[in-house]
Amino acid sequence: MTQIQTFEKSGELTNWLCQKGLSANFLGFDAQGVEIIKVKPTDILSISLALYTYGFNYLRCQFAYDLKPGGQLVSVYYLLKLNEKNENCEEICLKAFLNRKNPEIASVFWIWKTADFQERESYDLFGINYKSHPHLKRILMPENWKGWPMRKDYITPDFYELQDAY
Repeated sequence: MTQIQTFEKSGELTNWLCQKGLSANFLGFDAQGVEIIKVKPTDILSISLALYTYGFNYLRCQFAYDLKPGGQLVSVYYLLKLNEKNENCEEICLKAFLNRKNPEIASVFWIWKTADFQERESYDLFGINYKSHPHLKRILMPENWKGWPMRKDYITPDFYELQDAY
């Protein structure tokens, strides 16, 4: 018999951020019980700095996705609070919903260096501009590639010739 896991905590970190005067909205929990917080793109740095000083010292994962064709793009951050023994680590998820026409958000590279290649991949595949990122350029696609291939409204070109591929 499968037992459904219930969570007594509901938005503890969201409430903590709001008490500090930061704009954060509780979105629920993911399948592993990680609290998901919606943040404004303009507030990502202040919220990231607050969480870093609170102890979230590791960016486990940053990625992006497209909600729907013509819809918003989402930049997602999974943060960990690692302790010395790496036991009972806390985790949190931040989601920033971005305007598709000008998807722009501040880079968290200066807080967590692990954001370097992850933000570059999100830029390369979705066209999200991570402001103040030191190396923001294509990482998977050729430099002269047109468009953002992971967007749901992307039209694949009929032909693309790789130059000097060997």
